[in-house]
Amino acid sequence: MGEYLLEISYLIASVLYILGLKMLSGPKTARKGNLYAAFGMALAILATIFLYVDEEGNKLQNHIWIFGGIAVGSVVGWLAAVRVKMTAMPQMVSIFNGMGGACAALIGLIEFPHYFGHGGSILILLTIFAGLVIGSVSFSGSVVAFAKLNGNMNKDIRLPFYNIINTLFIIAIFAITALLLVGTLTDPMYVYLLALISLAYGVLFVIPIGGADMPVVISLLNSFTGMAAAFGGFLYGNMAMLTGGILVGSAGTILTVVMCNAMNRSLTNVIFGAFGTGGAAVGPGGSGVEKSYKEIGVSDTAVLLNYSQSVVIVPGYGLAVAQAQHVIHELEELLEERGVSVKYAIHPVAGRMPGHMNVLLAESNVEYDKLVEMEDINPEFETTDVVLVVGANDVVNPAAKNDPASPIYGMPILEVEKAKNIIINKRSMNVGYAGIDNELFYHEKNSMLFGDAKSVLVSLVAELKTL
Repeated sequence: MGEYLLEISYLIASVLYILGLKMLSGPKTARKGNLYAAFGMALAILATIFLYVDEEGNKLQNHIWIFGGIAVGSVVGWLAAVRVKMTAMPQMVSIFNGMGGACAALIGLIEFPHYFGHGGSILILLTIFAGLVIGSVSFSGSVVAFAKLNGNMNKDIRLPFYNIINTLFIIAIFAITALLLVGTLTDPMYVYLLALISLAYGVLFVIPIGGADMPVVISLLNSFTGMAAAFGGFLYGNMAMLTGGILVGSAGTILTVVMCNAMNRSLTNVIFGAFGTGGAAVGPGGSGVEKSYKEIGVSDTAVLLNYSQSVVIVPGYGLAVAQAQHVIHELEELLEERGVSVKYAIHPVAGRMPGHMNVLLAESNVEYDKLVEMEDINPEFETTDVVLVVGANDVVNPAAKNDPASPIYGMPILEVEKAKNIIINKRSMNVGYAGIDNELFYHEKNSMLFGDAKSVLVSLVAELKTL
């Protein structure tokens, strides 16, 4: 009876995972979806602890250690989640994802001695080594991604013959795995060597990838962790673990493809191109010619917004850095009280992770209907009176359409240059995350509103209230 209860529990947990993932597709149901998935995970864990019985009829022991580990992990995770700032959300997602990869790798290291050299089937060993390799790559790659996003690794690193070195590491991983499977290598130390090479490859894999591609990297590493977890589920015959891993792996893969399409670049180009590694500001097209731009003050901006019929706000990472999402929502409400139509234009790769701007604005209770995706908002710019760009840069850069020499050429952008008036709020004229200058700064319709986003928006709200 206990076996059936365990399988039923896994089935219920799997259904909750699927329902939770489905609910995450909409902001109104996302919170409930998170709870569904969390409850499913809790059910799977408790069912495994109390109902699992091995082939010899033994149940899990050491409940004190198990629940002690769960308690420590829960406290650490809860504290990290409640204290994290929106600007640090991408790196938190990255490091949490890395922990999942580390768990998958540890499963491989713990389980391989039970099968390696003891008549274990090739399929079981392949499952163990695949989880070990993919989990190790995901862990070390996620740690590097965390360091890049958190500002601990600001220096660009690109080794000579980088692609050749990475290819050699991949060949070594496949060769050692194959030799271990066929029994040519029998020393267990080669398994630990495989783990070390995989960890090193994870570092080499992410180090040269520039900041502009971080949303793609996070999605890809997330899919790696899901695949590694799925191998663990296959190894243990744990349907809940297998289902969860498949869902995470497939969702991460789909999201990676979506991100690449949004940037009009192939995955191989992201991995091997080292795009977005920074640089100095130069004139459009890299000519180094200094361009002229117009400035605008808070008062003039307030008047322009106040007498507009339609305003589109383009949020970017600078908005998150300044923690100005609540103020911009106040600005939106103030304008709408005066009969101004306000929408937010959301680019798929704005911010540091997929959906970053959606989460940021949802935190300030912006209505989801006001968040308009790029393909839907672009046709509306021609009839928009004012576009207010707050902290965004590369996603509105016309060089993506006009300059074949630009690294972002071909990337779909928000076509804000078609609007009647453009105002860009930035701290300075510095380049964006892609490391290239923005042609839009020098556009005849554009005016630069310099200053910290939160301070500027607070002043703008105050000024509007006096009109």
